[in-house]
Amino acid sequence: MEHADITEKIIGCAFKIYNRMGFGFVESVYENCMMIELEKAGLQTEAQKNIKVFYDGKMVGHFAVDVLVEDIVVVELKSVSKIVQAHEVQLVNYLVATKKPVGLIINFGEFEVEVKRKANNLLKTPDTREAQD
Repeated sequence: MEHADITEKIIGCAFKIYNRMGFGFVESVYENCMMIELEKAGLQTEAQKNIKVFYDGKMVGHFAVDVLVEDIVVVELKSVSKIVQAHEVQLVNYLVATKKPVGLIINFGEFEVEVKRKANNLLKTPDTREAQD
């Protein structure tokens, strides 16, 4: 399945959730809803996927990706008024660390679902950061 097909399904799931749930829940509620909708859409998912970050062969940190879809798309969920640049930078760092090609920030915002798509442009260049599951 192509990235575009996967991201289209993910975004469709987000709109279904927003139409039923609206704005105001914490991110974990939306994450649980996303897991249900993504499963119904036939997509393989992992919630709170742990990623270890290495530097010079030593673990220097770790983080959890909200949802990993089809082992290709990193999905970061938000429930804030508006997506800000810091959210976008965080997603790009997650893409670089996981070596995944594409990511989505989905914000269940006050007035609408807001979606930002980011691509990992460093996949074809020498990596300066390392990650390991």
